[in-house]
Amino acid sequence: MNFTKMHGLGNNYCLFNQLDDPNNVLEEHKYPELSRKVSDVNFGIGSDGIILICPSEIADFKMRIFNEDGSEAKNCGNGLRCVAKYLFDHMYATRPRFTIETLGGVVSVEVEVVQDHKQSVQYVNVDMGEPKLLKGMIPMAGDPNMTAINELHTFGDEKYHVTSVSMGNPHAIIFVDDVKEVPLERIGPVIEHAELFPDRVNVGIVQIIGSGEIEYRVWERGSGITMACGTGACAAVVAATLNQLIAKFEPITVHLPGGDLTIRWDEQGHVWKRGEAAYICHGELEI
Repeated sequence: MNFTKMHGLGNNYCLFNQLDDPNNVLEEHKYPELSRKVSDVNFGIGSDGIILICPSEIADFKMRIFNEDGSEAKNCGNGLRCVAKYLFDHMYATRPRFTIETLGGVVSVEVEVVQDHKQSVQYVNVDMGEPKLLKGMIPMAGDPNMTAINELHTFGDEKYHVTSVSMGNPHAIIFVDDVKEVPLERIGPVIEHAELFPDRVNVGIVQIIGSGEIEYRVWERGSGITMACGTGACAAVVAATLNQLIAKFEPITVHLPGGDLTIRWDEQGHVWKRGEAAYICHGELEI
């Protein structure tokens, strides 16, 4: 199988192009095991998971994301940027703006091209759509028609105020004074698997730096601590806005361990994400 390994702010995936490479198409039940094998840093390539680039019947292209543990994710903001760059750089996409189908819905992307001899993509803008805030849409236990904004919950022996947001996948956002002081490796799996979230949840720890910037760390369901999470950065800005910690409609710089993203929740209710994506290597996988 031929693959391309890419990263968005350190959140890295092995991409398998299924648009015109029949060697990259397997029986459906084999993809979870493929993701576990590829993600293994000792016996595989090492990654946060795999992404399949496929034909779509409802959008220009389709992507499927499998986490490190083999579970299939609904969406991935950093993965979207990688896929958008790959599709444009390899001339599958012929226009700067196109659509990509995900398990969480269809998203629009727009690439910004470096004006050099390669004409390659430097930045990708992604319309992540409208955030889902009702508990029934996240999903989260409780009244399905209510929101969870700064709700106090107990996880194990500790209590945290949680704001829940879905950006195609579920996020529990917790605001703290210092993200570096939070034992994310300990509380992350406890919250991820809490009965409060029947489909599990991504856990985001957020520190407000100023009116236009925040710092963010994430525990991703199925992958653990990662360098960046695009949907999580979007959820963090939405949650900060709902809690009146940042200004409405302004572009917010989100500092992640892997780098920065610019997020804006616009007047029409859509969340836009702008950031970079980069190649790591191309190769052939023995299976």
